[in-house]
Amino acid sequence: MTKDELFEIRVDEPDEKYMRATKDVFDSLAKPLDGFGEFENMICRIAAMQRTSDPDVSSKALIIMCADNGVVKEGVTQTDFKVTSSVASLMGKGMSSVCVMLRESGVKVIPVDIGIDSDEMIRGVRDKKIASSTGNIRKEQAMEETQCIEAIAAGIDTVNDCVSNGIKIIATGEMGIGNTTTSTALFCAFTGEEPQKITGRGAGLSDEGLVKKIRVIEDALKLHGLYVKTGETVSKEYALKALSSVGGLDIAGLAGVFTGAALNHIPVVIDGAISAVSALAASFIVPGCEAYMLSSHSGKEACTGEVLKLLGLKSVINADMALGEGSGAVMLFPLLDMVMNVYRSGTRFVGSGIRQYERFCK
Repeated sequence: MTKDELFEIRVDEPDEKYMRATKDVFDSLAKPLDGFGEFENMICRIAAMQRTSDPDVSSKALIIMCADNGVVKEGVTQTDFKVTSSVASLMGKGMSSVCVMLRESGVKVIPVDIGIDSDEMIRGVRDKKIASSTGNIRKEQAMEETQCIEAIAAGIDTVNDCVSNGIKIIATGEMGIGNTTTSTALFCAFTGEEPQKITGRGAGLSDEGLVKKIRVIEDALKLHGLYVKTGETVSKEYALKALSSVGGLDIAGLAGVFTGAALNHIPVVIDGAISAVSALAASFIVPGCEAYMLSSHSGKEACTGEVLKLLGLKSVINADMALGEGSGAVMLFPLLDMVMNVYRSGTRFVGSGIRQYERFCK
């Protein structure tokens, strides 16, 4: 994929007539109007995405983009890059945290090596490696623009493969030591937010470590000339430059996943900070793909909630999570299933002897 081809991608808008039809079905159920709150809105949005009043989320997948980040050399994490390949290996064996969570769930877990700093072919992990790690963003670009575009294309291809295998909804996850630094830098590049106000401790930094992390992000933004005014429109060109300069291969790959889901008219679930910033990047580079995104949890990193606000989304799980791997995103799946059970099989007002509620405002 070339840059011109990427910028020429157009996303179809969800069809709102199916959203209205699905809301009518919810209103016919023997329950208070909007009784399932945000979950009803999600199901209605999914119906509009899939262009049907019988939305289907029965076949699920979790795509986990795994990559290393050169900024780890700046001492912004407790651990070194070796943890990325170790956890990816656990994913390949079905033994990582999120894999254990999903046992017996029927959710297909798809870990992807898009930039792990290892020559090893990890069994059970898809090989879409663009490079072995990114550059140290404090001293150089994270990746070449062509590599960034290649990573986005890899994410799109992974979604296309899922869809060809009948997947109806996708959750996003990542694994990459140092990626709270890259994602925070990218968030600041997109919003003009000051690193000191938004940078978190990641997997657990000391006060001294946090100060170092903030300084690294400030230096990276200055080095690459990434400045926007608060509220300023972010162009496709600037978004791609920022992603290439201070992002990560995992983030670029996930931006491709969000894009691919929109192109295939299927919902895609945002996880925590890294996933959320990837979603934001996708929305700038391929406008319209945000219409196919669902939120899951608020996350511990401050920028997660800020990104959801920018995307017009609301989290439904507030648990202060920071595990990664898509763990928060997949927690949305059983909640959607429960609401879908009522949507399909719940008691209707008609024939129940219960008077139907009247909706006075649309």
